[in-house]
Amino acid sequence: MPKVSVIIATRNRCALLPRAIESALRAGSDVEIVVVDDASEDQTPAVCANYVDQVRYVRLQRRLGIGGVRNVGLISSTAPYIAFLDDDDLRLPGTLDKQVELLDAAPGAGMIYGKALYGNEQCEPAGGSYPDVCPRDDLFWQLLVWNFIPSPTVVFRRACVTRLGLIEEDAPGVEDWDLWVRIAEVYPVLALDEPVAIWRQPTRTSDQFTSRGEELHRLAQRLQREKWLKLPRAIEAGAARRREIARAFARRAAQQLLWEGAANLKSKQFRQFARVALASARLHPIGAGKIILSQPFSSKPHEDRLL
Repeated sequence: MPKVSVIIATRNRCALLPRAIESALRAGSDVEIVVVDDASEDQTPAVCANYVDQVRYVRLQRRLGIGGVRNVGLISSTAPYIAFLDDDDLRLPGTLDKQVELLDAAPGAGMIYGKALYGNEQCEPAGGSYPDVCPRDDLFWQLLVWNFIPSPTVVFRRACVTRLGLIEEDAPGVEDWDLWVRIAEVYPVLALDEPVAIWRQPTRTSDQFTSRGEELHRLAQRLQREKWLKLPRAIEAGAARRREIARAFARRAAQQLLWEGAANLKSKQFRQFARVALASARLHPIGAGKIILSQPFSSKPHEDRLL
């Protein structure tokens, strides 16, 4: 039985997929790779045929979206440890082995994450990494406010999904955040304070869901209100603590949206700026107002972003 299953979700990116597969093969010595094809209309089946002895290829006949695709991958995989890798991101050599070794040594921990290098459109390191620091242990309250865990850096136990349930399918783009919150409510989280993956940064032309920030914030707001603040630990903490977390979430979310709007304004994308600024005011009116009064847009840390 393989030690770790790498689930690669893909759709119509047959040109990018091989390098993701190759990076996963180099990342661990006992890796099962499951490629789940979300009803691609390009040459993805032919590309995967080149890896017939190294990849389990699952082709869907109709689109399910990222959450559904990852759930199919979870059901189709067999290893006790799981990692997600998007088809346009890369794993760094040997990093899966290193993270699995740390999880083996800490049987009570639910998952481990690391840093991600920023990548350009070719997924080459473009300078910088995130997060700046990697907190560990009890991360539940921090994750209720902000997602600082890069998805392609995580390895988690299959037992977590068995206990907590599958991926949220109605929140594309923040479905991984939802899983981290649910794991962190129950389990300690480990961190490897070094880069383990390269994350291809979204652009206006890259067709990545994470390039549409206001949609992600809307989904995250719904999850926090309807699901995360109703988890047992949040309920037990009391109403005052939940209000404090909700306010902190609104402030951070508004800060991110306003920073994105400032970047649009600087690059003369006036229509995009108006849309993002309106979304910030509509989703987080109190948080946005406080930020506008207290600090300039340019103070937003570059690495602080919703994933």
